Amino acid sequence: MGSYDGAEVCELVGLFMLNNLCDKYGKDNVGLYRDDGLAIFKNTTASQAERIKKDITKHFKKHGNCIKMAARLFNVSRLNLLKKFSKSNEKQLNDFYTYSSEPFHPLPNKVPTWRTAEEATAVIKSYDRVWVHGSSMTPTPLINAMAEHGRNSGLKKVEVMHILTEGPMEITKPEFEGIFRVNALFLDKNTRGVVNEGRADYVPIFLSEIPLLFERGIVNIDVALIQVSPPDEHGFCTLGSAVECTRAAIINAKYIIGLVNSKVPRTFGHSGIHMSHIDVMVAEEMDLPSNKLKEFSDIEKMIAMHIAGNLVADGATLQMGIGTIPQAVCEQLRHHRDLGIHTEMFGDKVVDLMELGCITNARKSFAQGKSVVSFVVGSRRVYDFLDNNLFVLMYDVRTCNNIRIICQNTKMTAINSAIEIDLTGQVVADSIGTEMYSGVGGQIDFIRGAALALDALGKPIIAMPSRTKDASPKIVPQIKLGAGVVTTRAHVHYIVTEYGIAQLFGKNLRQRAYELINIAHPDDREMLEHAAFKRLKCMPSP
Repeated sequence: MGSYDGAEVCELVGLFMLNNLCDKYGKDNVGLYRDDGLAIFKNTTASQAERIKKDITKHFKKHGNCIKMAARLFNVSRLNLLKKFSKSNEKQLNDFYTYSSEPFHPLPNKVPTWRTAEEATAVIKSYDRVWVHGSSMTPTPLINAMAEHGRNSGLKKVEVMHILTEGPMEITKPEFEGIFRVNALFLDKNTRGVVNEGRADYVPIFLSEIPLLFERGIVNIDVALIQVSPPDEHGFCTLGSAVECTRAAIINAKYIIGLVNSKVPRTFGHSGIHMSHIDVMVAEEMDLPSNKLKEFSDIEKMIAMHIAGNLVADGATLQMGIGTIPQAVCEQLRHHRDLGIHTEMFGDKVVDLMELGCITNARKSFAQGKSVVSFVVGSRRVYDFLDNNLFVLMYDVRTCNNIRIICQNTKMTAINSAIEIDLTGQVVADSIGTEMYSGVGGQIDFIRGAALALDALGKPIIAMPSRTKDASPKIVPQIKLGAGVVTTRAHVHYIVTEYGIAQLFGKNLRQRAYELINIAHPDDREMLEHAAFKRLKCMPSP
């Protein structure tokens, strides 16, 4: 390594953590350090400068998030330092002086390097926290390369965070225990098993509040693994069919690895990220996850008919939660007019309504004329529909799931699913007893947003079959021991099964029991009446 003159050392000093400056030179002297320090460092020998450089570099690597304070104190440029460190330090950290963490902002004189997946993920160290892009944008090749790196390099206790992901999750296999531990914010079939076995963790949280974890510094991301569309002529990539929480995560992340896939749709809204924010790019063409809908059951069709025929008005703004019933409702809306979309997710059936002209977004109050969504999962047809389509805006969940925004929409109608409901209206949606199944997600965001609709015409709907596949009742006297209430009895308005609609808003416990028993499976009603009488000390009645 060559020697460094005083000017170079002064640039490095600009990155020295402010707290360390106070400790080393005295709190009262820090303000004078800039003036006095320049004179001192100009007179350093090459060996002294080298020692100072090593000292500051150590803190630079360890305390990248504190650069903002030090850089402002010394008014130094980040760009020259990036050039100095680019060869010897592949893992460059982001500061906030000449650097804006806003992904739309192009960073001058900064371009990503291109690597293989194996080379790119080699920067991950023991005890790092890694964010993984979710839903249809799950970067599976990067996850697999990270798994191989963890096994070969003897990594320990790498925390991996994400919402729901698509496809196999290699790092959840038993052989990776002690190397990686998933800390999921929403569960799917590839993660619920390991959580219930105690080999992974789950965080109960509203989808709308996940960005706050990053913004408040509760969760800091060391490395983000994302998937993006190829950069355009201006260097802009997009997060494709899933913005969700990942936009907030990459703003917080110290290091970003982007899987560049030509099959990722180029989308609009909050999905843009300039390539200068991506530290390393990996080129790989792969198909996105394709979720083909199964044929709807007669029960699902009946529930959808109740909702479409009685609760969805022309001009309504729709939110569809996860599950087949919301998709079945779309099948029944083919004769509705001027519908709008403001939803955290959608799939093929919403695209059907767009192509039929049923969805115009003409009567929406927020983003009028545009469909608002946070992530999309469907067939290849859906991804092709999204590509370069200004009719759809991909928004982050901080905006898409914001109750104060949702309630502005005309006739806001939120359609969500449940696992079980008790006779007072408590809705379990994330667990089966003590076993975690999915997550809190955005259900309460939209249930509350529809309930508080400014036009007083919103409809919060919970829909489910009256029984499980093994013929167990889903309307029950009490929820299972350990089950989690996602939508409280105070938040619930409409409950729909194949036997009809129960309107619970404003009704007392006796009346609620009566309404729910009337939409329960006929073979369960007598049992529920006895249970209601035992609990309420009176017969359920309207």
